[in-house]
Amino acid sequence: MKSRDEGSVTVEAALGLASLTVVTVLLIAGLTMLTSQLRCTDAAREAARLLARGQPHEAAAAVHAIAPPAASLDIQQSGDAITVKVTAHPAGGLLPAINLNATAYAVAEPTPEAAGAPG
Repeated sequence: MKSRDEGSVTVEAALGLASLTVVTVLLIAGLTMLTSQLRCTDAAREAARLLARGQPHEAAAAVHAIAPPAASLDIQQSGDAITVKVTAHPAGGLLPAINLNATAYAVAEPTPEAAGAPG
């Protein structure tokens, strides 16, 4: 005579594997978001440094090279103060509700002409 509980082990194993898969995917998504946020922060910091040195083309290239794909660069300058904001979507847009932002600040370095040095 067969027991009524024979199929319950299979169902429990299937639910356990599904739960393990979901947890693994969430962990990978979290790590992807973390690394993307760090890349945005590094890109914003490098762009602010390059803009402070008067190298705007290199700043845009640095953001393109360092930040996640399709990241946007927003530059605001008020006098000598430079604010750089890098925005991106983690995992290539797989998580559309999440935006990653990083902001960096810098003060423009004086140019030789502004410092009164002979040109």
